[in-house]
Amino acid sequence: MSCFIRHLNFQFTASKLVPLGFTSAGQLHAQRLEIIQIATGSRELDKILEGGIETGSITEIYGEFRSGKTQLCHTLCVTCQLPLDQGGGEGKAMYIDAEGTFRPQRLLQIADRSHANYRFGLNGADVLENVAYARAYNTDHQSRLLLEAASMMVETRHVIFNFYSSLAHMSIRSKVDNLFDIIRLALRKGRGEERICKVISSPCLAEAEARFQILSEGVTDVKD
Repeated sequence: MSCFIRHLNFQFTASKLVPLGFTSAGQLHAQRLEIIQIATGSRELDKILEGGIETGSITEIYGEFRSGKTQLCHTLCVTCQLPLDQGGGEGKAMYIDAEGTFRPQRLLQIADRSHANYRFGLNGADVLENVAYARAYNTDHQSRLLLEAASMMVETRHVIFNFYSSLAHMSIRSKVDNLFDIIRLALRKGRGEERICKVISSPCLAEAEARFQILSEGVTDVKD
């Protein structure tokens, strides 16, 4: 019974986020014009994503251990707070952590990034205050946090929801696959700190690959 109730709660919350009835093509076009892309920290990665991680949809990032999933999410927690003209969303981040890998000190390092071609220069204390964090300890807890996060997204515009989970997320994934546009990115290791991202599926992106690297300042372009 509890699983059935959670499923109904999810459907109710999702109905607030996703229009479940008819809408005109004109309204849909207007909604699409409001979508922005959040920079990843790597211009090469942004290029294959046509600007960065798209708002208004779900991006699933997967890959082997140390392929860059956590570091990309850490970087996005910072870049989503950048001004619009710098590839940000002037927003906040929500981070549900199912594996205990979130590190606030990484956000401070990334926020202080002073790379000449891709400088962030954000106040570290402000960045931390703009990230809502929750540790998920099991699948049920994760589901409850997801519902709470969805409600917060309804109430607060321009919130970026970074959802990093373990294999237990499969039951949740099955509930959202048919409600949202899903963009799937696969990460794999390259040489040294180099990582490779491949667009696996997307309603709007072509299949492509990009190289990036992970440094103390977060995700950056590979220095050949």
